[in-house]
This record gives sequence, structure tokens and C-alpha cells, in this order.
Amino acid sequence: MAESHGGNESGTAHTEADGSPGGFPPFDPSTFGSQLVSLVIAFVALYIIVSRIALPRVGAVIDARQARIDGDLEEAQELKDQSDAALKAYETELATARARAQAIGSETREKLNAAAEADRKTLEEQLARKLADAEKTIAATRTSAMSNVRGIAAETATAIVQSLTGVKPTAKTVEAAVDASLKG
Repeated sequence: MAESHGGNESGTAHTEADGSPGGFPPFDPSTFGSQLVSLVIAFVALYIIVSRIALPRVGAVIDARQARIDGDLEEAQELKDQSDAALKAYETELATARARAQAIGSETREKLNAAAEADRKTLEEQLARKLADAEKTIAATRTSAMSNVRGIAAETATAIVQSLTGVKPTAKTVEAAVDASLKG
């Protein structure tokens, strides 16, 4: 018998190469029993392969992965603890440094205030000496000026009295009049 490859009129393909009529072999009811036995044998073989070979390997990979994750978490916790300790030490050092800086600042401020106070006292003493010297100079100048004023006043009074009265007053009279007018 010859196979037809596309020239049949009914539109269905025939597979009658071996001479047996029928359709698709898995749907053939005469082969159901042998197919079920083959299926059970294949399932049991697949189960044994998976349960004895594949699952232990997968389990070992999962266990190894979990162990690595646990190790990484422990290491991360240790590193976190170390960084926390370092941060605490840093904060302690920073607080100590700030306290030292404040102490140094206070000490420096006190030294500068003491030096400024000493300079101020020295300057005040110098100014007081200069003021005392100036007052002495002023008093001497005033005494000198007053003695000159007394002489000038006596001469002027004598000249005025002589001009007005034509009589020359005595030196005692002029001095008494000048003393009285200077006392006020």
C-alpha cells in the first residue's frame, strides 16, 4: 500500500504503514494496561531519583546557603557592635576634647583678664602720678602767677591812687588793699 501525502480527498492523514488500523496509540484502549505499568515504573524511578539524589543535593545547597546567611548575619552584628563601640569612643573623646577646650578657653580668658587688670592698674598709677605732677606744676605756676599778680596789682593800685589823688600811697596801705581785694 502506498502512503498518500496530501492528495487525499477526505482531508485526514493516514498512518497505515504497518497495516494496523486505528488512531493515536495512547488513546488506544488495548494498550491502557501496559501504559499504566510503564507510568508507575517511570513515576517510581523518578521518585527514587528525586528523593535520593536531587532532594539531598537541594537540601544541602539550602543548608549551606542558610549557614552562610547566618554567618553573614553574625559577622554583620559583630561589625555593628564594633562600629557602635567606635562611635561611643568617638563621642567620649569629642566630649573630652570639648571640655578641655572650654577649660583652656576659661583659663586663657582669666589670664587675659588678670593681665588687662594689671595693665589698667599700672596705667591708672601712671596717670595718677602725671596728674599729681601736673597739679604741682599748676600750683607752682599759680603761686608764681599770683605773686606776679600781687606785684602788678600793687603797682597798678599805686599808680591809680597817685593819678587820682596826686598823693603817693604807702607800700603797706597798697599791700593791705591788694590782700583784701584778692581774698574776695
